[in-house]
Amino acid sequence: MQNTIPLSAEFYAQPVVEVAQALLGKKLIFGEQAGIITETEAYRGADDPASHAFRGKTKRTSIMFGPPGFSYVYLIYGMYYCLNIVTGVEGQASGVLLRGLLLPTVHLDGPGKLCKYLGITKEHNAYNLTQDTKFCVTAGSQLSLRYQSTPRIGIKKATDKLWRFVIDKEYLDFSLHA
Repeated sequence: MQNTIPLSAEFYAQPVVEVAQALLGKKLIFGEQAGIITETEAYRGADDPASHAFRGKTKRTSIMFGPPGFSYVYLIYGMYYCLNIVTGVEGQASGVLLRGLLLPTVHLDGPGKLCKYLGITKEHNAYNLTQDTKFCVTAGSQLSLRYQSTPRIGIKKATDKLWRFVIDKEYLDFSLHA
């Protein structure tokens, strides 16, 4: 029987970079779909110019200032939704962008592809992922994973921060063919 116990708010209440690393190998469940998180990016509000929350709270970013463990879904380029998870301390915005997901038959390598394939839209913004077994993250893989830290993708500010985390390709190749 697969573990469907959502990760706790305490898990998400850690610093965003730590949560972004710790989410690798965890299982994202959305409806009937479930896959292993393979790539993440950390965004830390007030001191991270690449973060949506860098300039403070707005209607769009207010969820990032809320309690940890909630979804933050937004639209980019007028056509792609992106799924983030709020982390850290309530009142201090930060979030982890989910960039990659390994499903039994496909590897979704991009936040827009991930949301499109699963059907995640703006309607899924502000969900409490610590309370819902149909939209949550669970313990997932218990394997020891190796990953790379690289610059974040698609940003023009704070490009020096190596806050993109990607599971090593060898693990992905093994998992797809196992």
